[in-house]
Amino acid sequence: MTTLPKSSNVHRTELKNGIVLLVTENSAADVIATRIFIRAGSCYEKPEKAGLANLLGALLTKGCDGLSSFEIAERVESVGASLSADTATDYFVLSLKTVTADFTQILELATRLLRSPTFPEAEVELEKRIALQDVRLQKEQPFSVAFEQLRKVMYENHPYASSGSGDQTTISNLTRFDLVNFYQTYFRPDNIVISIAGRISIEDAEQQIEKLFGDWHPVDTQLPVMNVSFPETKPQQVITPQPTQQSVIMLGYLGASVHSADYAALKLLSTYLGNGLSSRLFIELREKLGLAYDVSAFYPTRQFSSSFVVYMGTAPENTITALKGLRREVDLLSDSKLEEDALQAAKNKILGQYALGKQTNGQLAQIYGWYEILGLGIAFDQKFQKDIAALTSADAIHTACQYLKEPFVSVIGQEEAINRVIA
Repeated sequence: MTTLPKSSNVHRTELKNGIVLLVTENSAADVIATRIFIRAGSCYEKPEKAGLANLLGALLTKGCDGLSSFEIAERVESVGASLSADTATDYFVLSLKTVTADFTQILELATRLLRSPTFPEAEVELEKRIALQDVRLQKEQPFSVAFEQLRKVMYENHPYASSGSGDQTTISNLTRFDLVNFYQTYFRPDNIVISIAGRISIEDAEQQIEKLFGDWHPVDTQLPVMNVSFPETKPQQVITPQPTQQSVIMLGYLGASVHSADYAALKLLSTYLGNGLSSRLFIELREKLGLAYDVSAFYPTRQFSSSFVVYMGTAPENTITALKGLRREVDLLSDSKLEEDALQAAKNKILGQYALGKQTNGQLAQIYGWYEILGLGIAFDQKFQKDIAALTSADAIHTACQYLKEPFVSVIGQEEAINRVIA
């Protein structure tokens, strides 16, 4: 093993086979949480295989060498532990949490799932039916439809255009062979980060991981190189008629990746605009003007260029007024500097929520492993907080001028109401 310098209270070690191990000693509770990250999110699947990574996440805990789905569940539940797999846009994660006394037992089970999944044919067909049902339900949700249309016009053929869920055609065509091929391509030790937090020593954690994973040898083939080039899309409108009770309006702007120097400023602007009851959009458009059923902003952390989105749910007759109101509030960020009180309030909100997001061992294991799998390193934990604290009003307006000018627009609602947007 090669041990690298510590950052904060996190110890980073790299095994000979390429696995990165992060250990955060925290004895406040008799609990150990672990996150096993793999660079294998939905953006790594081919367009014709959309939904594949999501399906693999549903199936990883449904069978492994020597154990059925029921036997796996029984072993986990018999000690009151938790074990689950999830797929995100940029990564895949296997999560487990247990009391200290049962950690070794559940970690060994998680290792079997990770290293020898069986993807039983019957389970594959069952999870495909569930995935298809989820897709049908999403099409009944105005927010989901509006966001899907927005991503498509913003990203075109780039993987970020997909929700990761797939559609009826792609899911129906997925096979067990596809799952095995995706697994064999990306589930390899030199593509894995294991993050452990809780009542465990660094030495004990290293010994257990070496014992369970040390003999897992990386394959000779190179990992596929992901095509991250973005299309030269121009802002446009997409209008989707649907017999809804409200109009959903979304404005999208191509933003920066988490690796960009502008990431912190965009996080600040998103928080100022749409995070909580004290946000600018909530006060101006809901409280003062009564336009919004729901109004907010979000800017997801992404490996590649993310999207900065503001949205509102409003009464059909208010569609045009609401759209203009959203545009006005975003445009103001480029036209006038934030008052010092507003700037500081947004900083306090971000940093306060950030601190609250690192209270449990599960949260600690998640955030440090997440930073590592994105290529940021554990030092990003301190860097992000310093970057937020150092932002000025001039930084905010400069970033807004760079990214938040002409939006992509997605509107869904009653045909008569949304046709006015086109006119």
